[in-house]
Amino acid sequence: MYTEQDIWIVLTGTGTWFSRMIQYFTKAPLNHASIAFDSELREVYSFGRKKANNPFNGGLVRENLRDPFFYSSACAVYRCRVSHEDYQRMYNLVKEMMRNQDRYKYNLLGLLGILFRLHIDRDDAYFCSHFVAKVFEQAGLRPVNKPCHLVTPEDFSNSPQLTEVYRGPLHGYLTMDTVSPLSSSPTPTYAPVTTKGISKIFRIG
Repeated sequence: MYTEQDIWIVLTGTGTWFSRMIQYFTKAPLNHASIAFDSELREVYSFGRKKANNPFNGGLVRENLRDPFFYSSACAVYRCRVSHEDYQRMYNLVKEMMRNQDRYKYNLLGLLGILFRLHIDRDDAYFCSHFVAKVFEQAGLRPVNKPCHLVTPEDFSNSPQLTEVYRGPLHGYLTMDTVSPLSSSPTPTYAPVTTKGISKIFRIG
């Protein structure tokens, strides 16, 4: 029996100087992308700051969108309906990465690569939208029709495969009474990825 579940993409604009710097080049208001596995946005992952007060210490993180750093941010929330198998595959891959969390670094040079349309190759290094696009790609999905290393947060907002369900202050979404009914996704379960060479699955190139 074919069943579907929802993956959520969250775009945020925190208003920090680093976010404003990226906005200067992208001309887009929301310059951070995260992937979530529930409509309440409690299980959210991205590449970003490991500590709120240090923009240069970045890597793979599970984000708490209820933290003051995010809570007052502008945001847009998108839903992507996928098969149960693809949902589970994406969830498993992210959890597998989290088991080796310290190995992954934030690819600041990759952001410069977007400006010049270059593929700057760094092992186990991503920026936020690159990571989100890569997770989709590993499940055989491509919501944005361009190479993962060139995907920007704004590209997700223009994807015909995604449905925008909210735009406004993040705290407005998190306190909506209608958040829970949006989701068709039961609580995911983690099964270790058994594919040989898992460390290579998420390498650039």
